[in-house]
Amino acid sequence: MNADHSLAPLLSVMRRLRDPDTGCTWDLAQDFASVAPYTIEEAYEVADAIDRADVTALKEELGDLLLQVVYHAQIAAEAGAFSFADVAAGITAKMIARHPHVFDTKTHAIDSGMTDVRWEELKHTERADKGADSSMDGVARALPALMRAQKLQKRAARDGFDWPNVEGPLAKLHEEIDEFTAAPDDTARAEEAGDLLFAAVNLLRAYGIDGEQALRSANEKFERRYRAMEELAADAFSSLSLEEQEALWQSVKLREQPGCPSPQVA
Repeated sequence: MNADHSLAPLLSVMRRLRDPDTGCTWDLAQDFASVAPYTIEEAYEVADAIDRADVTALKEELGDLLLQVVYHAQIAAEAGAFSFADVAAGITAKMIARHPHVFDTKTHAIDSGMTDVRWEELKHTERADKGADSSMDGVARALPALMRAQKLQKRAARDGFDWPNVEGPLAKLHEEIDEFTAAPDDTARAEEAGDLLFAAVNLLRAYGIDGEQALRSANEKFERRYRAMEELAADAFSSLSLEEQEALWQSVKLREQPGCPSPQVA
């Protein structure tokens, strides 16, 4: 089916939902701000489906995410700002402009590393054309804090504001740990906690590690091990002493080692 034809029914449904006379009361009451949290949620559900390698769920979640784009575009169209067609045309032009090595026959093919550099250069030019005053402009405030920290640090690094090696961010992390533990009160400790996390992200970045993905993996590992402990304890986990719980934790960790037999609860 032609892509334009497949989108037409969805666009029609959204217009009907937002019709002032015959539409849905709830949908009519929404605006950009009220829809935004759903947009963010749907993006995370797409990522979750990918993490689980669930292609069926991915198809559904991509549909939910597409609905969010259509929703925002319809609200904008009603305000006379722009239409869904404008959104599609804008991103099409942007992708062509950012890939001259593909769409410009005069540009020679370049390797993947140079592609990344050129991509960032083109994005920098786009921001300048939009009147950006700072390298920090355009880093969305709605991003998860850890992800936003990475992006802010990368922007600063492109301007040369970065340590030349890993020793710098490593020493900074130790410094922030000391300042956190020495904080005189809860207010100061909360501020130092943010500095500590920011420094940790910087250290990971120095090693080429994506902090967001690293923490996601750690979350998954902790949840997997905790569920395994609960299973081994046969619904009695919360009644165990801390020492008994720690013993189960170590057993579960051991079980994850290649070639190790599954531990049994006595």
